[in-house]
Amino acid sequence: MIQSMTGFGKAVAELSDRKVTIEVKSLNSRQLDLNVRISPVYREKEMQMRNEVMQRLERGKIDITVSVEHIGRDTSTQINLPALESYVEQIREASVRLHVAEPADWFAVLMRMPDAVKSDATLPDEAEWNAVHGAFIEALRLLTDFRMQEGAMLQKLFEEKIASIAVLLAQIDVYEEERIEKIKIRIAESLNKFADMDYDRNRFEQELIYYMEKLDVNEEKKRLDNHLKYFIDTLHTGRGQGKKLGFIVQEIGREINTLGSKSNHAGMQKIVVQMKDELEQIREQILNVL
Repeated sequence: MIQSMTGFGKAVAELSDRKVTIEVKSLNSRQLDLNVRISPVYREKEMQMRNEVMQRLERGKIDITVSVEHIGRDTSTQINLPALESYVEQIREASVRLHVAEPADWFAVLMRMPDAVKSDATLPDEAEWNAVHGAFIEALRLLTDFRMQEGAMLQKLFEEKIASIAVLLAQIDVYEEERIEKIKIRIAESLNKFADMDYDRNRFEQELIYYMEKLDVNEEKKRLDNHLKYFIDTLHTGRGQGKKLGFIVQEIGREINTLGSKSNHAGMQKIVVQMKDELEQIREQILNVL
C-alpha cells in the first residue's frame, strides 16, 4: 500500500522533573528536507534522531520539535545576574563617555545581551534518554500510521480515477467507424466541387489511405490501456512508488493528448476532455505520494 507524505505524530515523555513533548510533522517534498528544533539538553542526540528519521520516513518536508516543560518551580535555566550587573555598569559608563541617554527600558535591553540567561542543565543519563527516545520513536510511529491512512485514501481515489479513464477509453470505439465514414464523406464532397478536374484516382486512393492511417488511434488506445494497467500494478507494488507513479501519469497524459489531436470528432473530443479531467485529479494528488 502506498503512503502519503503528509502526516503528524506527537508523544510525551513524563520525567521526574520535566515533561518532554516531541512533535513530528510531514509535508510533501521531492527530497528529504529535515528541520529539527531541539532543547539544548538533548542537542548531542540530534544526529542520532536525524539518522532514524532518514531510515523511517525516507522523503518529505519533516519538522521535528523537542520541547521541555519543567515541573514545579525549579528550572535549570537561570537569569545570569552577575552578567546583567556588569552590563549595567558598562552601559552607564558608555553613556557618559559618548554623551547619549541611558536606555529607557533597561530590562528589555539587558535580556537581549549575550549570556543574559544561563543553563545548568546536565546531560541526560541513560534512563532519561531511553524514555525520551521511546517517545521519539512513538511519534515517528504515529506519523507513519497517519501517512498510511492518508495513503489508503489516495489509493482508493487513484483506483477510481484510473477505472473511469478505462471506461471512457472503451467508449471511443463507438465513434471509430462513424468518424472514418464522416471523414470519407467530407473528402468526397470536397472533390465533387472539382468534378470537371481530371485527377489520378490511384494516387487519390493512396493519399486517402495515408490520411486515414494518420488519423488511426488504435496504437494510442493500446498504449493508454497498457499505461493504465501499469499504473495499477505499480500502485500495489509497495511504498516508495510516488516518483514512478508520477512518470506513468505523464505518459498517460501524453497518450490522451494525442487521442485529442487525432480525434476529429466532437463525441471523441468530449471523451478526451473527460479523461483529462480525471487525470488532472490524479496529477494533483500524486505529489503527496511517498
